[in-house]
Amino acid sequence: MLAEWAAPGAPAGPPRFIAPFPAHHTNDEAWYVLEGTLAFQLGDQQVQASAGTAVFAPRGVPHTYWNPSPTTVRYLLIMTPTIQQLINAPHISTERDLVALQALYQRYNSALVSSPF
Repeated sequence: MLAEWAAPGAPAGPPRFIAPFPAHHTNDEAWYVLEGTLAFQLGDQQVQASAGTAVFAPRGVPHTYWNPSPTTVRYLLIMTPTIQQLINAPHISTERDLVALQALYQRYNSALVSSPF
């Protein structure tokens, strides 16, 4: 599956994560930056990806990402159908507490990791 997304610029300060910090047990995920910059936390490693750069999160590696600059970033998200379902699921659910979110991630062969920092 392929989706084009954009994230508005962020003010200075701590990262405003676009996604939580999951680890997918059976699925890989990748991004390709079209415009701007995305920052990633991939396990213990931080990566800055500018336009024309691809980033890969292999299964089992906790990851998250954010727009570190004040300008909008455009990117492609390359994902499996399972990850697409996982991305859509929290928007449908009315439960937002941590236990409910952890159960939701487990249904899609993933786990929420506490925090990237």
